[in-house]
Amino acid sequence: MARNKKPVHRPKRRTASRRSTRSRSNLARFLKAFSSSALLAFGLASAVLHPQWRDQVSLAPLLEQWGWPQQTVAALPPSAGAYAQTRFTQCRQFFPAQGTPLVPSGRGLRELCFDAFAILHNGGTKTPVFVAQRLNRRMIQQARGVERRDRFYAEARLPAAERAVLADYRNSGYSRGHMAPAGDMHTPQAMEQSFSLANMVPQNQVQNAGAWNRIEQDTRKYIMRAQGDVYVFTGPVYSGEPARIGQGRVAVPAYLYKVVHDARTGRTWVHWQPNSELAAAGRPISYESFVQRTGLYLLGRP
Repeated sequence: MARNKKPVHRPKRRTASRRSTRSRSNLARFLKAFSSSALLAFGLASAVLHPQWRDQVSLAPLLEQWGWPQQTVAALPPSAGAYAQTRFTQCRQFFPAQGTPLVPSGRGLRELCFDAFAILHNGGTKTPVFVAQRLNRRMIQQARGVERRDRFYAEARLPAAERAVLADYRNSGYSRGHMAPAGDMHTPQAMEQSFSLANMVPQNQVQNAGAWNRIEQDTRKYIMRAQGDVYVFTGPVYSGEPARIGQGRVAVPAYLYKVVHDARTGRTWVHWQPNSELAAAGRPISYESFVQRTGLYLLGRP
């Protein structure tokens, strides 16, 4: 009898142990899903009720810790009240079919249309949030025959308190860095308009002439090979309390970006560089990573 008891009871104990392990694992997964869902719901509700919290608390690191993929976190719908939908009703041709950009809300945001580009301008920094262009092979070929004339000017369409002036950049140690490059301008009038200070940021001189110039040239080379329109968004990113130049206190960005979207293939990539002499023309980052870093949905609503 003693020999018969062992084979009867041992399998039951192992089965019970496996069931207990599965139960604990299922409970852990349930608690993880419940906690992350509750965290997300709380965060979105807080952003609606308190939009100002958005700049202080980010849900992305917390959600990634719970195992949410980076692409999923970046694609979460923006909270109502924390974001502003741009319109650009007079120059929608500079934006892809997905729609005009969705950007974090803020005071002093103004839309400006030019012949060859569009600008969302921030009156607080006195620089663009982004500059949008639609380019193709024909335009780049035409631009090669347009003479460059460096006539910078303050943008009269902006209120005086929100615009940079020439004196702000004088003896600052920074270049007046084009966001929509002069080398992309395919008509003499577009070339002249590209020297509006609304199209400029205080840019490190070494980066502007070196690594950033290479990015601009590489982008034009790609457009020459593309089979259709390519949409390009360029702008600054600020970190903490930025340095400022001139009496107008024009903000100096920590980073510059260039988003390149090929409308025919659907491919998108982003060049990201520090505004520094140490910048290098490295590998692009993904659009999802760019959205996560900046909160800018430049290709329209997700």
